Amino acid sequence: MDKLISSLMSAEDDAPLTDRAYRTLRAAIVRCEFEPGVRLKIESLSGQYGFSSSPLREALSRLAHEGLVLALEHRGFRVAPIALGALKDLTHMRLLLETDALASAIEHGGDEWESRVVAAFHRLSLVEQRLRPEGPLALNDDWSDRHKNFHLALFSGGNSAILLRTAEMFFVQAERYRRFSALHRRSSRFKAAEHQALMNAALARKKTEAIELLRAHIGKTTENISAALARMKLPDHEGALT
Repeated sequence: MDKLISSLMSAEDDAPLTDRAYRTLRAAIVRCEFEPGVRLKIESLSGQYGFSSSPLREALSRLAHEGLVLALEHRGFRVAPIALGALKDLTHMRLLLETDALASAIEHGGDEWESRVVAAFHRLSLVEQRLRPEGPLALNDDWSDRHKNFHLALFSGGNSAILLRTAEMFFVQAERYRRFSALHRRSSRFKAAEHQALMNAALARKKTEAIELLRAHIGKTTENISAALARMKLPDHEGALT
């Protein structure tokens, strides 16, 4: 499990070209550097990022499997749209996966898990202290990385690598929504108290309390994103995530 956490939380410079292209494109899409629904042209991406067509196509196929990209039959790829209906589906999956992952971590996590959680929370707290006077935290790359690492650390004590990988995939999809809404929201949300309470309950092995706190945490995020999207008058496209 420790090896899996390391692979999720860090990138290796000597990774294959396809993996590097995948990470580069995923980061750009999550940061909303591409507009939702925009066509992803291989030639343009190759010129922009320096990858050849083969690793780019493989990377885009992986991103389509994760729901960040749409694969259009015989017509290439597009960035997945942003829609309230898709957000509802995403939230539903996160609630299922992340509560199970947290419950498993509380049941099976040992001293190393507790150390990871405390260290990840401390790193997140440090960057929040530095950024508090500034704009939305979700738009800061350092905060976003540490925020994800904190949540993954909470889940890392469990006994299912598949559950952890899948929870991470949907968490990244939610990150794109957080970023997109942060560009249009009217106020910033500081989550330090929520993270502190969640960590305390998890480390105290109060499973029911920790799960309820996590559900409320995810629910508040969805509520804020939904409000931002509604102000933009986006259509409520119900349907699959991919």
